[in-house]
Amino acid sequence: MAEIKYKRILLKLSGEAFKGATGYGIDIPTVRNIAQEIKHICLMGVEVAIVVGGGNIWRGATAAKEGIDRVSADYAGMLATIINAITLQDALEREGIVTRTQSALSVQQVAEPYIRRRAVRHLEKGRVVIFAGGTGNPYMTTDTAAALRAIEIEASVLLMAKNKVDGVYTADPQKHPEATLFQHLTYMEAINKRLQVMDATALSLCLDNKLPIIVFDLQSSESLVSAISGQPIGTLISSES
Repeated sequence: MAEIKYKRILLKLSGEAFKGATGYGIDIPTVRNIAQEIKHICLMGVEVAIVVGGGNIWRGATAAKEGIDRVSADYAGMLATIINAITLQDALEREGIVTRTQSALSVQQVAEPYIRRRAVRHLEKGRVVIFAGGTGNPYMTTDTAAALRAIEIEASVLLMAKNKVDGVYTADPQKHPEATLFQHLTYMEAINKRLQVMDATALSLCLDNKLPIIVFDLQSSESLVSAISGQPIGTLISSES
């Protein structure tokens, strides 16, 4: 069994991760595969928190460009993350992993309210905690929510799981085949190069709190195990040059 480098992690799952090969919505076999990967590292003793996006169902920024009020569009996006969180919770519990969903929005019928101390207690007891509803505020992305929650729960690392992209490149590798992979970046390099790893607010939070970020492809074999054991995978973003 691989040695654990990061005891407590925050895994950021974009909405794209939930749709698999489909163009929209949730692909259940894909979610089941994600749950099995998470189960693997839970059984290794890793404390796992997750922030989910909602772009497979709704994108607030895109809807705002179409004329919908931005605040209303963003709240709709937060509801989409709750749908994804409930789906992932069910998949994890079917794998025998005790899971709790905490929401930044009040939806008591389906999720606990976000309470930091309760979230940490769940993690200490070996439960997976899924954070839904973003930060609960419009104009804030789920990337920012991931950075914020990771800092609040004192996670050792922020794992940014991408869909079919194995790290940070000099350009979009799907549009530019000649693009090269960065194995390591500093926070300032990621910000100054405008590499769109995550939004600037999220990167700044990680910079200020020296929270390392690993960007990797979730679909590659045993990628989560490699990430939590400190093996070279994807792109590491940290304060070290």
